[in-house]
Amino acid sequence: MKDNLDTPDDLTCVRPGDLRPIGYFVHHQGRGHAVRAAAIVNALPPARPVTLFCARDDIFPELRANVRIQRIPSLFERRGDEVPSADSIAPPETMHCAPLGWPAIRQAMATITGWFHSADPALMIVDVSAEVAQLARLCSVPGVVVVQHGDRGDPGHRAAYAGASGLLCPFHADLAQPDWPQAMRARMGNFGGLGVDTGLPDRATARARIGVDPRRPVALVISGGGGNGISQAPLGVAARSVPDYDWITIGEVQRDWHATEPANLSHRGWVDNAPDYIAAADLVVASTGNTTCGQVLAAGKPWIAVPEWRYFDEQVEKAKAIARAGACTHLPHLPSSAHRWVEAVESAQRDHRPDLQRALIDASPAQDAARWIEALIARIWADRGADPLGVAPDPTPPETAQSETIPPDPIQTEIASQEPTHA
Repeated sequence: MKDNLDTPDDLTCVRPGDLRPIGYFVHHQGRGHAVRAAAIVNALPPARPVTLFCARDDIFPELRANVRIQRIPSLFERRGDEVPSADSIAPPETMHCAPLGWPAIRQAMATITGWFHSADPALMIVDVSAEVAQLARLCSVPGVVVVQHGDRGDPGHRAAYAGASGLLCPFHADLAQPDWPQAMRARMGNFGGLGVDTGLPDRATARARIGVDPRRPVALVISGGGGNGISQAPLGVAARSVPDYDWITIGEVQRDWHATEPANLSHRGWVDNAPDYIAAADLVVASTGNTTCGQVLAAGKPWIAVPEWRYFDEQVEKAKAIARAGACTHLPHLPSSAHRWVEAVESAQRDHRPDLQRALIDASPAQDAARWIEALIARIWADRGADPLGVAPDPTPPETAQSETIPPDPIQTEIASQEPTHA
């Protein structure tokens, strides 16, 4: 875990009423955003009020007291009251999804800005939306932006990152993309395995729980919840090509009328105990969603990582980063022939480094992230009064962020250069 801020060891000894609230926007696609949000807020001081803004309230794990969910309309799904004729002007480059004539978006943004006015928050965490991140800055509220992998050099992401007080990364620092400038990394807190249950059972126990032959090797295929599922046909090819394994899928599988499946392939569908399946497996074939990555790395399993389509090539860049670290075999798509499947399985087994995989998961990422957030708040509001947590704000920047050792942030420089001047 990379932590550029001095943090207290105990976040529980704060009296109610001492702490200003935190706002937290949570994207509702998939489960990773909600799971890591819950991990973070549950690790914050019990006296720290938190309001989660999300279009769904049924995707969160159990939350501690003093945390509430404020439902808002989706920022990208139509509900039927839009004015199509209004949406004829393309949004500026600094926005990703800003259609005109959508009452739902006005309602969502009004809810958030109204809360800014009434709550006087210490911080707004955004996971993820370039528009909400910029809204917080426009409303004079300091923000933390959750950074995900991907091709995010566009003006929208650059503006969101440049305006943030901190950048929170739910992955190990060794998985940083090479195109991220050092000045950007200096504002990052990296927390490998954030929001992931890494307390996996041993292989024998897990196999008994999921009901598989303890003598047969198991190849597990995981289809995450953020997309439409893995296609059935290539899995049939895989199972026929590597018949010594029992092939099991969990999650959504898209049926193909032309697919032929051998007896060593079975589909379990959506399960509540995915960690048991991962612990029981001898080989994992999976995309690179946040939760899946954390669990597979923690389990230290041979892994064929096949990214699914996501906006900004998020999973593509994450798979590349994990492969650069030597923790997976990365394929751009599922193999389409028997010999390619055999090659992929042999490569995953030959290059397997379980020690390296497990090293990418931090011991206490949620607690580390909570301390990082609290120290950031103390630094931002150093002039407002005494910090109830007792963190003495350091007047000098962290060593890694000193101006004499790191050049100006090119993201902020570019944004500033494009701002109009006013008389």
